[in-house]
Amino acid sequence: MQNRHTDRFRYFSELAATTQEYFMPYIKKFHDINADTEILEIGCGEGGNLLPFAVAGCKVTGIDISANRIRQAKEFFSSKKCVAEFINDNIFDYSPSKQFDIILCHDVFEHISTKAELLDFCYSYLKPEGVVFLAFPPWRMPFGGHQQICRNCFLSHSPFIHLLPKLIYRKLLNLGKETNECIKELMDIRSTSVSINQFHKLINQSKLGISDQELWLINPHYRQKFGIKPQKLNSAISRIPYFRDFVTSAFICILQPKP
Repeated sequence: MQNRHTDRFRYFSELAATTQEYFMPYIKKFHDINADTEILEIGCGEGGNLLPFAVAGCKVTGIDISANRIRQAKEFFSSKKCVAEFINDNIFDYSPSKQFDIILCHDVFEHISTKAELLDFCYSYLKPEGVVFLAFPPWRMPFGGHQQICRNCFLSHSPFIHLLPKLIYRKLLNLGKETNECIKELMDIRSTSVSINQFHKLINQSKLGISDQELWLINPHYRQKFGIKPQKLNSAISRIPYFRDFVTSAFICILQPKP
């Protein structure tokens, strides 16, 4: 397991830095960000993505199914003297009393089995002029299986092993002496994985449309994680279905209600 997955404050800080440098400027192209902006993050974890918005004076709300992550989010925000509302709940059991200007869904979509339902939720609780910022790693990218959470050093640094046949992949995880909890999580991710083409098909059937999308060869978050300069995918390659999934480390987009 890579260190940032055990040092959660480091993970929180890295996410906040990436959002400040890359994601906020991207979102600002499509929606103002000020003290009146109301923001909801789905699957907020420790709240790193929300911190720059809170610093900017926005009214921020984060929801996550993990009670431990919500506890950490409250602690980390308190240490930064920032205000936010954090809710420990399943997003599909949550009924907000208001709509939001911006909804964030960062590296969560690939974990959700009922993806169409999640898009419907975003549409229902998004203001008419609001935007959804959605990002996910396509399944076929080198670490699209999230094997970096493995405790076995070889497995956590091995690209593409999640693309092995299901039985062989599970056998490899067992040989690496991964815990049953870890193996279950990785196999669950395998079952809920999503490609760029699959995402486009879901959007075609959704009340939300893609206003803009970016495919990144080197994920913006890799600057914080590995000190590597982010780089967008070549525009010609980004138009090649299937192949682009293998070389896109991050797919990000802006969704808005269809006319």
